[in-house]
Amino acid sequence: MKTTLDIDDVLITRAKTAAARKRTTLTRLVEEGLRLRLAEPKREPAARVVLPVFAGGGGMRPGIDPCSNRSMLAAADGDGNDDA
Repeated sequence: MKTTLDIDDVLITRAKTAAARKRTTLTRLVEEGLRLRLAEPKREPAARVVLPVFAGGGGMRPGIDPCSNRSMLAAADGDGNDDA
């Protein structure tokens, strides 16, 4: 199919030079570029993420109630008020 395109003068000059260097036609060079640009990207499977796991001991300080927001906030603020 024949089509008319408006292409930047510098770009078309570079394309013609590249086509001559590769011993091909400008049409083939443009077709190759379009095929490359329009090709579906090959999707690689996502890499598996390994999350670090803390294997140490410990836990919550004695006196902190994990079911009480007030107790948790008091412990985070460090005010020493550990009552629920």
